[in-house]
Amino acid sequence: MPIPDSDKLLIFMLASLSLAVLPGPVVMYIIARSISQGRRAGVVSAMGAAVGSLAHVAAAALGISALMVSSALAFQAVKYLGAIYLIYLGIRKLLDKTSDHQALTLTSESLRRIFLQALLVNVFNPKLALFFLAFLPQFVELEKGGAIAQVLILGCIFILIASMSDTLYGLVAGSIGSYLKGNQKFWRLQRYFAGGTFISLGLVTAGMDVHPE
Repeated sequence: MPIPDSDKLLIFMLASLSLAVLPGPVVMYIIARSISQGRRAGVVSAMGAAVGSLAHVAAAALGISALMVSSALAFQAVKYLGAIYLIYLGIRKLLDKTSDHQALTLTSESLRRIFLQALLVNVFNPKLALFFLAFLPQFVELEKGGAIAQVLILGCIFILIASMSDTLYGLVAGSIGSYLKGNQKFWRLQRYFAGGTFISLGLVTAGMDVHPE
């Protein structure tokens, strides 16, 4: 089974970790659930998010493969559009001074419903879709063959990393929920971190040399 070389794999894992820890829609949902209903709800949310990620892995495997065999120009267009959008998200995040923590109050739900909600949040997460369709392809080595298999492997690696990060968020937020609700400094720092990381991912995406031919 084709596996990317160790250097590329390490870069991908670091990029995956960076994206996983960003306070995006899924992380915010997990934090909200954990603050509202405790650590168990946070862990269940993380499990639902992991299952939701599988839809993006499947879509990426099919879509990337189609682009690679149909048009090098189309593939490059997706790459640069993705890079531009990542940078845009980063700038918007840096400029957004909205107090995200004001939206962290949720009504209590059953664990089954929490699982399904987290799954849907991740299925319809545009940032995750962008990661799989515009960033992940840079790590597929066409000369090794088996592009779909490589996408599936990389996708599963991302899900594993993201699941560990999401679970940790749930456990921590469930333990210190009252502190997170009112800490302005925390929300300000996460905005700077998230914005800077998106911009960095966009620059890396634009700069990577890829030949999908």
